Amino acid sequence: MVDSLPPFPPGFQFGVSTAGYQIEGAVDEDGRGPSIWDTFSHTPGRTRDGDTGDVACDHYHRYAGDVALMAELGVDAYRFSVAWPRIQPDGSGPANAKGLDFYDRLVDALGERGIAALPTLFHWDLPQALEDGGGWLNRETALRFGDYVALVADRLGDRVRRWITLNEPVVHMAQGYAFGGHAPGRTLGLAALPVAHHQLLGHGLAVRALHDAGEVMITNNLTAVIADDPAAGMAYDAFHNRLFTDPVLLGEYPGFLADALGDVVRDGDLDIISTPMGALGVNYYNPTRVGAPAAAGAPLPFEIRPIDGVPTTAFGWPVVPSGLYELLTGLRDTYGDRLPPVYVTENGCSTDDVLDDRFRVDYLDGHLRAVHRAITDGVDVRGYFVWSLLDNFEWAEGYSQRFGLVRVDFETQERTPRSSYRWLRGVLAGRS
Repeated sequence: MVDSLPPFPPGFQFGVSTAGYQIEGAVDEDGRGPSIWDTFSHTPGRTRDGDTGDVACDHYHRYAGDVALMAELGVDAYRFSVAWPRIQPDGSGPANAKGLDFYDRLVDALGERGIAALPTLFHWDLPQALEDGGGWLNRETALRFGDYVALVADRLGDRVRRWITLNEPVVHMAQGYAFGGHAPGRTLGLAALPVAHHQLLGHGLAVRALHDAGEVMITNNLTAVIADDPAAGMAYDAFHNRLFTDPVLLGEYPGFLADALGDVVRDGDLDIISTPMGALGVNYYNPTRVGAPAAAGAPLPFEIRPIDGVPTTAFGWPVVPSGLYELLTGLRDTYGDRLPPVYVTENGCSTDDVLDDRFRVDYLDGHLRAVHRAITDGVDVRGYFVWSLLDNFEWAEGYSQRFGLVRVDFETQERTPRSSYRWLRGVLAGRS
């Protein structure tokens, strides 16, 4: 068994994370409109075994029991996502009251248990009607996002004091629009870059819509870069990390990407995007090793290479806790006093479908120690959220990957806490 963790600072927030389409189910109830993930998952060949999120974990009906699991675990906060198609079935217009009612009930249930609500306002489930109009390639989607956020803030803002605007815009741009592995399944390559800008513009408009509703952050999938070639490393860091952090923290795009975006960026856009935030969210799973492309004339100035000699998750992702320390200290070194407080809003691993998930215990222990070390070395990290509370619909991988502290039987919906759940419960119970 792992040794006891060192103490975290007073007020450090421990939580768990989920996402709407991955757990809610109830895709055609109470006025919810179709999302791009409904369309994508029902398209043959798009997801493993043809799996869909139609039922998922049935959290829409079982949320009270899931909140009870969080309370027993002892977490301080719950990060979930609000499904835009529940609030505006067509992506615009007045709010669907029944959709807001669900999140009202969820936030109230959390509050009754002393658990802070941390809603993410966009976790990839864009209303299909907006995708039909161009999706995030269309600047209008950013404007619609600002309107939608205002509707949610008006209903929940009296009880929610911390918000996340976008989840992992780099993944949504790359997998959804550049390479086609996620919804909406476009394969535009570098022509997907406007998606980055329009997501960030939507973020800035959301920050302004939430100006009286508490602390706001964006959360991105960030990676420590292991560079076999310096130029390739700088290019990958720019595409994966700085494309989404420089604009919000510095008010500018990294050099060559600013040129690539060209006329997509209008006067005043970067002022909106860099509207001050209260915090920065970091999702970390693994570092990325890159080198110069082997083929002449390759479309990208880098290639991703394997990291040898380290354990891997069931997903095949390398397990390198020190990469999280390097990432957090690198953010501090890069942005200095422009860096707001940081929350690790996702960190976790998929394992085999077992209840005695010692691998996950070791994974979480190692990464929490990396966070503690970063705090000791001066990085203002204020929270850590495990991905995920529950096994769920893992996007294009369907139900084949198990990330949950709690096992879900997708036939019966029975929840069974794993060893990692009991371990984390002990960690949290032992806090002074």
